[in-house]
This record gives sequence, C-alpha cells and structure tokens, in this order.
Amino acid sequence: MNQHDLDVLDEIQRRVLWLATRIVDAANHDRVTGDGVKVGGHQASSASLVTAMTALWFAHLDAEDRVAVKPHASPVFHAIQYLLGNLDRSYLPRLRARGGLQSYPSRTKDPDEVDFSTGSVGLGAAAPLFAAATRRYVDAHFGARPHSRFVALIGDAELDEGNIWEAVADPATTGLGNVMWLVDFNRQSLDRVVPGIRINQWRGQFEAAGWHVVEVKYGRRLAEAYARPGGEALRDWIDAMPNEQYQSLFGLAGTALRKQFLDGAPSGIAELIADVADEELGPLVTDLGGHDLQAMLDAYAQCDAVTDRPSVVFAYTVKGWGLPIAGNPRNHSALLSTEQVDALRAAQGLTRETEWDRLDPASPAGIRAGARREALSRAPRERALGVTVPESTGVRAAKPISTQEVFGRVLVDLARDREVGRYLVTTAPDVATSTNLAGFINKTGVFAPTEQRSWTEDRMLRWTESPAGQHIELGISEMNLFLLLGQLGLSWDLSGQPLLPVGTVYDPFVLRGLDAFLYGTYSGSRFVVAGTPSGITLAPEGGAHQSTITASVGLELPGVTFVEPAYATSLDWLLCDALGRIAGGSAPAATAAPTEDGAYYFRLSTRPLDQAPFEAARARLGDAVLRRQVVAGAYRLVDAHQAYPHLADAPVVQLAASGAVLPEVLAAAAELAEEGVAAHVVDVTSLDRLYRAWQRTLRQGVRTATVPSVPGALRSAFADRVPVVTVHDAASHAMAWLGSAVGAPAVPLGVDEFGQSGTVAELYELHDLLPGSIVNAALAALALR
Repeated sequence: MNQHDLDVLDEIQRRVLWLATRIVDAANHDRVTGDGVKVGGHQASSASLVTAMTALWFAHLDAEDRVAVKPHASPVFHAIQYLLGNLDRSYLPRLRARGGLQSYPSRTKDPDEVDFSTGSVGLGAAAPLFAAATRRYVDAHFGARPHSRFVALIGDAELDEGNIWEAVADPATTGLGNVMWLVDFNRQSLDRVVPGIRINQWRGQFEAAGWHVVEVKYGRRLAEAYARPGGEALRDWIDAMPNEQYQSLFGLAGTALRKQFLDGAPSGIAELIADVADEELGPLVTDLGGHDLQAMLDAYAQCDAVTDRPSVVFAYTVKGWGLPIAGNPRNHSALLSTEQVDALRAAQGLTRETEWDRLDPASPAGIRAGARREALSRAPRERALGVTVPESTGVRAAKPISTQEVFGRVLVDLARDREVGRYLVTTAPDVATSTNLAGFINKTGVFAPTEQRSWTEDRMLRWTESPAGQHIELGISEMNLFLLLGQLGLSWDLSGQPLLPVGTVYDPFVLRGLDAFLYGTYSGSRFVVAGTPSGITLAPEGGAHQSTITASVGLELPGVTFVEPAYATSLDWLLCDALGRIAGGSAPAATAAPTEDGAYYFRLSTRPLDQAPFEAARARLGDAVLRRQVVAGAYRLVDAHQAYPHLADAPVVQLAASGAVLPEVLAAAAELAEEGVAAHVVDVTSLDRLYRAWQRTLRQGVRTATVPSVPGALRSAFADRVPVVTVHDAASHAMAWLGSAVGAPAVPLGVDEFGQSGTVAELYELHDLLPGSIVNAALAALALR
C-alpha cells in the first residue's frame, strides 16, 4: 500500500478513535439516567484495536467475510459502521441506553449488522471457528458458497478462558484455512498489567494444534532503529524488559522516561539512544506493530496466503493508544475527563457542532469510506428452509420403549424423507452411539472433509467418514457441542444455507456447556439438543451422572423451548414440530406459542415405558385434539371421572408429571381411586410452553389492569380448580408454580438432593417418587384446601 493510502487510513483511524471515545463519553457525561448507576464503557480497550479494525474494514475485508469483535471494542465497531453509512447518527450518543447501542456487540439487539455476539468472554472468539467448520460442511453438501474469511478479534486475557483451547484442539476445527484470530496483545487484563508475557506458551499451544502463527510486534520507527548499527542490542533489551516496566513508560515523558527505560539495561543501550531527543524517545520505544497500519495489512496478507490451517496474529498494542490514559495499569474502565475529551476534540479539528460528522464525502478519506461501503454491502439472507417437515413420522411402539430410543428412530425416519433428510445434521461430543444416534449415522455417515478409510468392520455401527456424511463428531467437550450447534443454527445467515441441526449430550453435562448454550440462544440460533439420559432414573450411574437441575435450566433459558415427553408418539409430534419451526414453516395456529422462535431442549430417558396409557388417551381424545394439546405443553392422560365413573362425587386431585415418572403417577392414581379419591393425571410435555402461556396472560392483565384469563393450554389440561401434586425426576421447584397457575394448593415432589447408585425403585423411594408417597402427597394437598 502506498504512502498516500496509508495517510488516508491514518486519517480514518484518528476519526474512529475520536468517535469510539466520544460514544463512551457521551453515555457517561451527556446522558442523565436518574438512577445513580454508572453507565461505564471501555475507552482504553477500544483504543487498542482502532488500527487493526480500521485496516480490516477500510482495506482488507470483503462482503462475504464474517468478523467477531472483541466485546470491549464495540464502540470502535459502531464508529466504523457509522463512518461507512450503516448506522444512523442518532444512535451514537445512545451506547448502553434502552433501544440504543449494546454494551457488547449483539446479533439480535444492535441496530447495525453484527456477525457474532461477543458479550461472553472466549465464546465470541471461538464462534467464527465453528462457523468456518459449518461452512466447510455446507460447501461439501450444497456446493461451494462465495469465499468467506472468518475473523475473530480477541483480547489477550480471553486466552485464559478454557473454552478457547477446547475449540482449538477439537479435530472438527482442524485445517480451516479461512480462519484468522487476531489477538489484541496489550498485556493488560481488567485488574492489572499482566506480570510477564505468555507469548511463548501461547505460540507453542497454537502451533501444536496445527495453527499458523504471526507476530506483529514492532512498528516502522523501531524496525528502522533495529536496522541501524547496534540496533540488535536495542531490540534484545526491549524484548527482555519486564512487562510491568515496559508498560510504565506510557505514563512518562522526557528525562523521566529515559531513566525508566534504561533502568536495568545492559551497557551500551544508553549510548545507542543518546542521539534520540527526549520528545522523540517515547514515540520510538513504544512504537508497537499493532498500531502500524502497513504492518497489520502485511500480517493479514500472510494469513491469507496460508490456506491449509487456521492463523492467529499476535498484534502488540497499547491499551488506551492515542489517549492520555494509554498504558495506565488502571485504565480498563477509566473514563477521560471532560477536559481531556475537549482536548482530543480540538486535536481532531472538530467542534461541538461537527464532532459527530461523518468524513467529508469529497475528501480522500470520505471517498474511501464510500467505496468500502459499496464493497462490503450484503444481499439479504433467507432464513426459511423452504421444506415442510411432516407433523409425524408415524413411529410405532408395540412394547415398552424409552424416549431416547424413540428419538433415534424418529431421526432415522426423517433422514429417509427426501425433502427433509438432506438438511439434517447431527453432532455429539463423543456420545453419539450412547445417545442413540447410531441409526442415523448408519443411514447418513460421518462427515469428514476428505474420504477416510475404515479399518474395522462393525455390524452395529457403520462409521463411514466422507464429505457426504451428515454427523459431525466432536471430542469430549460440551462447550464445543453448543458452540457448533449455535453456528449450525445460524448457517442460513453466515453460510447462506439453512440447516436442521440436532445435537445430543448426556443430560447432566448440559451444565458443562451451559455458557455456550446460552451464547447460541442469545445470538438467535435455532437448533435441537437432546439431553439424555436424565435424572435419577439413570439409577446405577450414581449422583455424578444424575441430572436434577437441568429441567429448571431449560425452563429458564430465554430463547429455548424445554420439552420432556414420556411417550413415543408425543415425542414424535414434538420433535417434528420443533424441526418444522426451525425450517421456517408457520406454527399451527392452535399451538400455545405461534410466534415461538429459537432452540429446543428435549430432556429424555432410557427408561422403557408402557405405551398403553397414551394410546388410551389417544382413543379418548382423537389425534387432532391430542396432538394440539401435546404440542401446547400438557394434556390429561387420565380423566378420573371417565376412568372411574363411581367417583363422580368424590374429592378430586390432579397429579401432574413429566417424563419417566409417569408409571408411578398412574399407579398412584389407581390407589387413590381405591381410597375414594378421583385423581386426574396430567402429562406435562413442555413446562416451558405452559409457563410462557401463563405468564403472557398474567402480564397482559398487569399491563391493562384487567383480570388475567386462564390460557387455553392450562385450561384444557387442568379443567378443575382442585389441589395439585407435581411429580418430576428433577428439582421439585421446576413444577411447583403449577399450583399458582391453577389457583389451588400444590405439593411438589422431586429430587432436591444429590442422587446415589441403586435401582430405580430404590432411588424413587429415597426421593418420595413411589406411588405410596404420591398418594400421601395427594391427601396432604386435599387437606390444604
């Protein structure tokens, strides 16, 4: 790049620095919040990436490239989008305000187009890696898309996050030559200047994982100084200087800086810099490559040239570059004073009237900004898949069967569907066979970028690896599972191809990937995950493998619909419904949540259940009514007044349960009938849909000052306002709210302690889940009326 272009980029980066700094300043000093809570922001953390990001957006990126921006650099991103004409001026003073710019880049909440949400440290960094893995899959199955580079801008402290190294090490992410991570190597964390520099350790870890490593350490001034006689000794001293000492130079000037720089230096260094004037010494010795536009562009070009593996660039930067707080150990959340902002504005040649102006469109900088806007513009992407997922596969179960087994059967049946099957893609963290994906894998194969030879023959599992495979196998990392699912669920946007992603994981270990699960749903991703097996029903495995709080997690996660069916046909209906919604088809008007959007979490079991009770309800209600109620979240499995006509005038109680405990609940209902109590049994297939329906009516009542109505899903399943007993192989509080929703006393039964090994009956006895305990709970509920 010639000097004229570099000068234009330098003018642009100075304006980006100003706008990013002023965006944070306006949020804290111009806006009156009235609540006394600090607004905050990260002027220093933004400043360190100004050069790298200016070089990317104004000289390097193409329209098809996708970038994850370091969370604390969001003001820089928004400043760049504003200068490109992609953000209205009215948003600039509204950082961290309602309806304004988000604290950290958000796909779903920011007004400008964000590729990857990056609020959770480490996850946004890894997301482009899994997006590139998704692109590799899409290209292999649906034809090559326009070339994209997947870039992550990462704070160096983010490399302390374990999920970074899980992502780097996974075989599913190897060989992705279109990935570049840029590490903002400013050597400061939130609390301190990092003692010592871990670059050698990190370089070794990346290289061991097969990555291409580039270091951009010094700018042109220092490079020229190193080229002079004696320059090698100067370089050796700066390389050997303790990090804390080097960082301290940024707060000094003149003779004080010279003295600090030479403290501990070997003989001869003082003579080497004797001819450097005091006012020039600081700019020389703090001239780092991360703030040299040409050096950064050269590094990007080096990464582009390596196409057989991912690249990582360590860009040495100054936290607070260009600001009076540069390099200060406590500058992470520091704010420039009004006087300092005034001085910075004046140095930019701006006034209060012009401070928010874009670049003059007739100037070289404005012309470049206009050209880059055109070069980076993207066509809208279509999220809908354009296929119709059947309402049911018609799965049959003549004998007792578990929901885990049914899940695998339904996937195999859907894989046979010519219209739907090609879009299904499954993934698991080394638990594919033990979560019953073997049938799907036998049908579709395992994905690999190139054909792999199979050295063993297995009659039960044909592990054929090729570019045509539709299962992506991961190492044992639940974080990677949810990161990959999140990117598969965004493939419509990031790769121009909607998919139907399905993942499986042992239910207890959903919690190990919870941060990535939340990250994917916050980003608006759409996928299905099955946690299986679950609960203390996984009896012999003991407390370490028995999930108890995952139902609560599924219920509480925004953007997730939690589903826990007990019977084969209900699972078939619910899974087809979930995939149909992901495919983009409109939800049936009669369901509880016609505008539902997001991910689906199925909590499944390995306990075989007799299907006769469901078939009896099916005969009583008919498929159309029963399916509508199953999908809405609950249905009456046993109507006591129909099952036991002689109890028409008897006391009435409702037994509500989900999943594997239904046999005990049915037995308890029969015992209660013998004692003269009519017990309806309600199978709750989705606590989530029931709860949301209830909350919608409550909030509508609150906001309109009217009496809340009872939502249809609850009204049909709990027709009588009578005491409730909730029974769940999970924490008891997950279902306890049903008493309030029904408006009746409730006794919740569940698992509120760690489990242990034993038989199902033994563990159910310990946690009061046997029929006798349920009967006693029902009598207690009746006594509470």
